[in-house]
Amino acid sequence: MKTVLHEYLKDTRALLLAKLEGISEFDRRRPLVPSGSNLLGLVKHLAGVEYVYLGTSVGRPPAEVLPWEADGSVWEGADMWVQPSESTEYITDLYRKACAHGDESIAQFELDTPAEVPHWAEDKRRTTFGALLVRMVDETAHHAGHADIIRELIDGQGGSDAGMLDEAGWSEYYTTIQRAAETFKQVTNPAP
Repeated sequence: MKTVLHEYLKDTRALLLAKLEGISEFDRRRPLVPSGSNLLGLVKHLAGVEYVYLGTSVGRPPAEVLPWEADGSVWEGADMWVQPSESTEYITDLYRKACAHGDESIAQFELDTPAEVPHWAEDKRRTTFGALLVRMVDETAHHAGHADIIRELIDGQGGSDAGMLDEAGWSEYYTTIQRAAETFKQVTNPAP
């Protein structure tokens, strides 16, 4: 089971990083939804999550304390967007280091190894490495899905099924869905 979870995690990590390829620095950083989600910010966030769930929680904290954790700004969302002083290379290298650190933990610990997440409520912070590995797979897949949508908003590049149809086929598919939704559109009658 650990091997299967690890494979899913590695595949999803790669999908996430692939969303940064072939676009400008601006497009990697800009928020395209009201929550402010952006591609590079998702990578930054997941670097910190990897370090906590697959490192710190099993007694293997990273060698360096992340700046947004050191100053507490992580609790204000500083891990979800990238400062102008933080380059793409810095963020992607940090993510790769965090993933390698997590991979070492996966190799070292069994799924039933006790773990403790420091920022969880006192009565809920004790768990197992297996539960955290599942959570990491979920968290990475969750944000990779966000990255799919953000990238599609940037340049139309969809997810892994993007090649299923050509442009005309996707347009027809979209129109079919739109028409189905419109059957439930409320028509408001103007007051007499």
